[in-house]
Amino acid sequence: MAGTEVAGDDELFVLTAVLLTPAQFPSVLGDDFPAACAALGLKPLDTGYGLVFGQDGAGARWTVAVDDVSLVAVAIASWDCGMEYDLSPTEDSVVAALPGWPLALAVAAPGVPEPHDPEPEEDGAPGGPEPVLSPPDTDEWGPAQRRLGADEIGRQWALWRCQLDEQSEGESFEGTGGALHPAVRKVIDALHDYVADPPPPGRVRSAFATSEARTLRADGPGWSFVARTDDMAFLLLDDEPGEILPVGRGAELPGLLESLDKLAERPS
Repeated sequence: MAGTEVAGDDELFVLTAVLLTPAQFPSVLGDDFPAACAALGLKPLDTGYGLVFGQDGAGARWTVAVDDVSLVAVAIASWDCGMEYDLSPTEDSVVAALPGWPLALAVAAPGVPEPHDPEPEEDGAPGGPEPVLSPPDTDEWGPAQRRLGADEIGRQWALWRCQLDEQSEGESFEGTGGALHPAVRKVIDALHDYVADPPPPGRVRSAFATSEARTLRADGPGWSFVARTDDMAFLLLDDEPGEILPVGRGAELPGLLESLDKLAERPS
């Protein structure tokens, strides 16, 4: 755990961090990178941000946005490998110190009070105290939970693919319309529109899957789409709580996925 001056004279005890870039951002915050930035009141810089989560000496939650993305990326990579890394952003790299956490975190700094929202400052900015960040409501099905569901499918692709095979018992999912849910055709058409007229940054993202394939993620108004370039796709809809719709590979999907992969944002 590291400490750095971020909120007035208080020291921030760093707990964890995430990237907020066009290729990697907490999708629970929005369908694309600009939307995720807007949820935090940040300008969508092309280079993105690192988001550092921590507590001050009184235990209050703070989110610190820094423009030193590489520093945060190195810290995250080190932690993922089980290595210690002292993440201490310099004051020059701090873009904003935002009260609260925009994500649900099950962590706390030892030796300070339990995590809680900061008290509003009496001499806050004009127009009143800065709003305190809080995680999107995922208790009920909606855009945030739909995007989290798509995240999980992307992380556990093999598991979901195996479950589909077991449930289908030989059924074919070769088409991308017709006998499938009518929303599938609508989303496929929207993805073709993305190819013709690229959407906002982060609306389509590509991540490593295997040496031969990529995992593609695309989002739009009311839907999330997860696919493997060497396989099929899954679709989640705001209008279909908890339902995961298979999108067969057929003759249309391979070319569409190839085109989407070419325009997709990729981690550097």
